[in-house]
Amino acid sequence: MPTRINPSILAADFANLERELGRIASADLVHVDIMDNHFVPNLTFGPPVVERLLQVSPLPFDVHLMIENPERWAPGYAEAGAFSVTFHAEASPDPVALARRLRSIGARAGIALKPGTDVEPYLELLAEFDQVLVMTVEPGFGGQRFMASTMPKLSRLADAVRSSGLDVWLQVDGGITEETIVIAAEAGANTFVAGSSVFNAADPAEQIARLRAAADEHTHAH
Repeated sequence: MPTRINPSILAADFANLERELGRIASADLVHVDIMDNHFVPNLTFGPPVVERLLQVSPLPFDVHLMIENPERWAPGYAEAGAFSVTFHAEASPDPVALARRLRSIGARAGIALKPGTDVEPYLELLAEFDQVLVMTVEPGFGGQRFMASTMPKLSRLADAVRSSGLDVWLQVDGGITEETIVIAAEAGANTFVAGSSVFNAADPAEQIARLRAAADEHTHAH
């Protein structure tokens, strides 16, 4: 599985988002955190901003919905052209139906799990998803410390994906640095969201390369 680095524009300069997207053009996808001030205590972008940014982005969008009622909003992001749309297991009454809807529109469907959410109920549903996002911080704010306590969940997912033979990307989001990306890669992640560590670097492209190299060196040898 190739290593994917998806910088989160939550850490970008909001006054210059088009320029900021250009600074991360060597990444794989742009991670776009959508927060509604209900599911999480913060508010970010909505569909019009995402639609406009997609028109000027050198990379596809990996949209992460930290919102209530994703059934109502998620399809719109897929229709706007997002490559991948991830919603939270805790917010969706029927994750399989929503994932199928997103796939039918043409987006990859992802499911996200908060640090305290048990992965077991979702292991038998892996074929319905293209990506599982293991949150390595509590969702809602950038710049938090990586929670190593989430790694057993990630390892469990990696084992399940391997034994199923499915092409399911395993993503981590929260506190990803050159040090913590090694821990997550060893536990089985192959898709890494990095915000502050990329956008606060003097040269984001160099930092993306360093993160990718660190992850490649420690990729789970399943």
